[in-house]
Amino acid sequence: MPQLDFHTQILLDEYHQLLPVLNRLNEIVSQTLEKMIQDSGIVVTAVATRLKTEHSLTGKLQLKGSKYHSIYDITDLLGGRFITFYTDDVDRLAAMAERVFTIDWDNSVDKRRLHQLDSFGYNSLHYICQVPKTLFEDPQMPELNKIKFELQIRTTLQHAWASINHDTGYKSDIEIPREYMRQMNRLAGMLELADDEFSRIRTELNDYRRRVQQLVQNGKLDDVLLDGETFKSYLQASPLDNFNRRIAAINQAEIQEVPLMVYLPILKTLGCNTLGDVEKLIRQNEDDAYRLARHQLGTTDIDIISSAIGLQDICIVEIMKKGGGKFGLKWLYDSLNGEGTQNEMLADMTLKQIENLPFMNQK
Repeated sequence: MPQLDFHTQILLDEYHQLLPVLNRLNEIVSQTLEKMIQDSGIVVTAVATRLKTEHSLTGKLQLKGSKYHSIYDITDLLGGRFITFYTDDVDRLAAMAERVFTIDWDNSVDKRRLHQLDSFGYNSLHYICQVPKTLFEDPQMPELNKIKFELQIRTTLQHAWASINHDTGYKSDIEIPREYMRQMNRLAGMLELADDEFSRIRTELNDYRRRVQQLVQNGKLDDVLLDGETFKSYLQASPLDNFNRRIAAINQAEIQEVPLMVYLPILKTLGCNTLGDVEKLIRQNEDDAYRLARHQLGTTDIDIISSAIGLQDICIVEIMKKGGGKFGLKWLYDSLNGEGTQNEMLADMTLKQIENLPFMNQK
């Protein structure tokens, strides 16, 4: 290892003296970043902090130690990082950081805004921050509010590009052949486009969800195509609650809530293309389904029923009215329970239960 010059050695000595404060600062910043994520509700792929090691600091000082007058001039002794899924979440977290920390705007860099129109490359938001006394203060460690640290906020794809840069030496002093530079720029452009498209799609999906919820609330179900998102919104309106309570009253039973999304492909197979179709199927079969439930429960002492009982019996009635018979019932039970021999026995048992009910004679 080369001999360290006097100035570098002084800075390293200051670093050693400051280590207890740096470790405490690391704890404070780490806890603050975690709380920011919890408060924001933003989903991130990583939130982390790291202290610069003596080995890393020594290498940095050997290269450009002369630019630092004291240890406080080094702004990356501590680094924090958010890695998000979406580009717009980078800006949301940046806004939160601006409220929480003191930002050194002169030394902070938004690398997303530095590219020329005909170039692509590394994108990330780098803030140089300090912990304000309003966030944390310790009279025994006044240096806590003096030390600057770096906060990086980037997307997963931006982070992938940064790692590629590092591994390939793309940003090193070694000249890379033009052919490879062109290929790297193409890949960088693809990553930027993917980042933008993911954010655009999320925005449009959120708009779609809001439109669907509004249509459901307004009862315009015929205008809403049946899919996973719309069926979820429909179920949130609890359309079967009154019917289930009517069934539960047969035995004064308790209703146990279970997920109903499993019925989505069943309803589609039964011919439902919109939420209006689902609503019609329920209303057309509700009375017959109640007779079926009364036949199933009336002679038992069952006092706990599933919240799926209403929709299941409605599907049974619809299948039988369409002439599905035992095959249709087995398909229903296979769809709900997974394929198995027990479903054939369930189909036989159900046929026996309903053979004398009025809807069995409908053409």
